Amino acid sequence: MKYINRELSWLEFNQRVLHQALRDDLPLLERLKFLAITTSNLDEFFQVRVGGLTDLNNSGSTKQDVSGLTAQQQLDAIRSRVEVMYADSYQLFNDSLKPALAKKDIHFSNYADLSNSQKSELSKRFQDSILPLLTPLGFITDEPVPALPSLNLIIAASLRDGDENNRTIFIPIPDVLDRFYHLHEKKTQTIVRIEDIIAENIQSIFPEETLSDISHFRITRNGDITLHDEDAHDLAGEMEEILIERRYSNTIRLEIPSSMPDELLETVSSILETSPNSIYKINGPLNLTDYMQLAFMQGYDDLRDPEWKPQPSTSFPADQSMFETLSEKDVLLYHPYESFKPVIRLIEEAASDPHTLAIKQVLYRTAKNSRVIDALIKAAENGKQVTVLVELKARFDEARNLRRADELQRAGVQIVYGVKNLKTHAKILLIIRNENGNLKRYMHLGTGNYNESTAKLYTDASYLTSRSSYGSDASAFFNAVTGRSKLPQMKTLIPAPLQMKKYLLDKIRSETKRAKQGETSQIIAKVNSIQDKDIIDALYKASQAGVEVKLNIRGICCLKTNDSKLSENIEVVSVIDRYLEHARIIYFYQGGDQDVYISSADWMTRNLEKRVELLIPVKDVSAKKRLLEILNLAFTDNSNAYTINADGSSTHKKTGKKKDKKMQETLQKSAEKATKAQAFLQTTTFEPHKPTS
Repeated sequence: MKYINRELSWLEFNQRVLHQALRDDLPLLERLKFLAITTSNLDEFFQVRVGGLTDLNNSGSTKQDVSGLTAQQQLDAIRSRVEVMYADSYQLFNDSLKPALAKKDIHFSNYADLSNSQKSELSKRFQDSILPLLTPLGFITDEPVPALPSLNLIIAASLRDGDENNRTIFIPIPDVLDRFYHLHEKKTQTIVRIEDIIAENIQSIFPEETLSDISHFRITRNGDITLHDEDAHDLAGEMEEILIERRYSNTIRLEIPSSMPDELLETVSSILETSPNSIYKINGPLNLTDYMQLAFMQGYDDLRDPEWKPQPSTSFPADQSMFETLSEKDVLLYHPYESFKPVIRLIEEAASDPHTLAIKQVLYRTAKNSRVIDALIKAAENGKQVTVLVELKARFDEARNLRRADELQRAGVQIVYGVKNLKTHAKILLIIRNENGNLKRYMHLGTGNYNESTAKLYTDASYLTSRSSYGSDASAFFNAVTGRSKLPQMKTLIPAPLQMKKYLLDKIRSETKRAKQGETSQIIAKVNSIQDKDIIDALYKASQAGVEVKLNIRGICCLKTNDSKLSENIEVVSVIDRYLEHARIIYFYQGGDQDVYISSADWMTRNLEKRVELLIPVKDVSAKKRLLEILNLAFTDNSNAYTINADGSSTHKKTGKKKDKKMQETLQKSAEKATKAQAFLQTTTFEPHKPTS
């Protein structure tokens, strides 16, 4: 086949994340962090992708995907691949990380191995701070099944009374309780899991019954329940119904300890109606996602990578208005090496600025305590015209977005709930000011969300400008999405779903034509995923014509590499490092004109045909040069880069050379160097005192 299956390609991406945890040249707690990320990624994969495939398979569909697999064949292949991933994860945890951490006096202890004084301390903690928050749910055959939460640990126990009557009880462990309890003795730290504490003390809750079997489990419910908004009249109200429906959707994965008694497993799997293929027996603690919190324990800096701090941008002087700076020049920021604070500052400055008339913005995902939201509320309270498109269909952020939209609306912000039948994924901010009787527009255009938290963890590009061509397009964009009208042809910005895919295909074909004519031709792209068949086919043809194609793909790659007939001139790498690679940057040589773009969209059919996205041409010469340098760094990385193979698997590009080349480290050092150079310039620049009149 010409294409790699999407789901298996994603699992290979997650294997690359797991490989980072397997590397013994990384600090211990960094490895534990990557192991936790692997598990967290897998949770979302099951909720969305396996959930959707399960529904498709249950419908009786035998339709094949582009790789030739039916839904059932994909589910079977996923099962086989995930079992290997589980085996690798728990072998790493049990045989490598636990013993290595024990040597650093961090011990994961079983309850039976604790001293009497430690058991007594934990028993008191159970009575004082755990038991009051537990809610046991009884179950007797033929009674309604209690609502059990997805992705929580749940204690299951079989009880028998004096008359030999049996019943099963379930105790969901609330999220408000800590997963780990720390016992300190001198320099040694002993960590005990909450499920073990509850299991050892549960008998005290049922003093008149006999505990026969006890274990715990974790379920994953189908999260692929989306709103069909062509029939939605009250979008916010119907989205709330979707959130409720997800709580009771079918179970698509049941994780249990390998030690769970058979009779208890039979009871649990029966009431949850899980098939044998949905049950995963785990040789170790469930939900390794929680171990992320241990990766950031205080006092163990020597077991982590040195901290990198986002650097202040040298482009925005503290004593100059953002609007003054952007009136003079465009500014490119590359996060998190450069701080996201200038973007926040721009919104906050606009909120208080007497010359600002209007602010328009698209919000897809925001931080928990968002300064962006606070600034927009302040702007509305200050009498600015504030319009915000809040995308309610941002998966797993729907509840937060509903709350945020309500806050904004109560402050007087004009709220629009996305675009009918499409997700709005574009990252755009428009500020309109009155400057000496003339209207002037300022824009932020980006690849990432307006989220201060993820801006410290994800790599993204921000382009800030006051160019009039961008401004007129930005106004047309907002008029279309808020007015529910058709997007007009734009002068500079290229929107999806109407223009972007055709535009990209035309650019790829242009490079292909140049190669056939013997001209230099090159395509370099950095996107999170590539799955769209038309884009892949166009790249195959470009490769066959002799175009040099270099792709930096973090996640899904359905393009088949190293095929002499299809992709001989295509190189695909994936960088997995301390930051999540999230920026989308695209480059076409174009006969030496060197067209460079940033984008909110991946090369997925859903992005190009089913979402409102933006492709942004970068006009500033220095910004274009810098983005091209960033693109090329991925292909020189010999420490955290992986080559994508013909079968979709990955090969670590570790070369064994004395000097490691690391893309992210290079970018961090570059940002730090720029900050130091600016500080030095300020200390060596003499500013005379001027006499006052």
